[in-house]
Order: sequence, then structure tokens, then C-alpha cells
Amino acid sequence: MSEQVKSRVLIAKPGLDGHDRGAKVVAHLLIEAGMEVIYTGLHQTADQIVKAALEEDVNVIALSILSGAHIPICEQLLKKMKQAKIGNKTVVVGGVIPEADARILKKMGVKAVFPTGTRFEDITGFITKTARTTAEVTSIKTKPR
Repeated sequence: MSEQVKSRVLIAKPGLDGHDRGAKVVAHLLIEAGMEVIYTGLHQTADQIVKAALEEDVNVIALSILSGAHIPICEQLLKKMKQAKIGNKTVVVGGVIPEADARILKKMGVKAVFPTGTRFEDITGFITKTARTTAEVTSIKTKPR
């Protein structure tokens, strides 16, 4: 696919975590990389995140979690996404995530985990590749016969 696919990324801060500096830095980074970013703000519920993802028609849902509640939050979000029939959206998680928990999150369906200190190039590279792959799959599925 030769055309540039623009990623639409929803960044959410679920739960009671009140620290959003990292999420805002990543949002600006993604915008500078040419992506459309929707930042939902602090204290989002899984229902609010799913609703925003539907309304904004995003490719990627990015969660920033520093509270240590990443596993139950992701379980709930992935369940709500499946119920809303948007389980095909890519979910990534960033924050203070131990490696053992990252493996659990990936088994649950999270596509990438970006622990604190991840290089910006790794984040933008993954999301850009994901958007391109998603667009290619969509164009194959919707191609007329």
C-alpha cells in the first residue's frame, strides 16, 4: 500500500491515577509524528474509553497506567471492547509495567506494552506499522469481488 495511512490514536488515563504528564508527552510526540490524537483526560472508565473509541473511529487505544492496576483495567477494557464489537482495535499500554505483567497483558490481547523509559521511536514505529497493517487488512476485506 503506497499511500500514507494516518493513525488515529485514543490516549486514555483509566482508573484513579492522577499523573498524566507522560500521557501528554506521548500525545505530543504522536502528533509531531503525523498522527491524529484524541486525549480523553484523567480518571476514565472502560465504558468511557470504549465510547470515545467508537465515536472517534480510532485505530489504536493507548492506555497510560501508573497505578499498578493495569491487569484488571485491561481485562475490563478488553471485555467491554468485545461487547461493543470493536475487539479488532489495537490496544497498547504504557507506564510502570513489570515484565512479568507485560507478558500477561499480551496473552490477554494487548498488542504492545511500553514501560516507562521506552524510546519514542519504538512507540511511533509500532503505532505507524499497526495503522498501515490495519489499513491493508481492511482494504483486503472490503475489496469488491
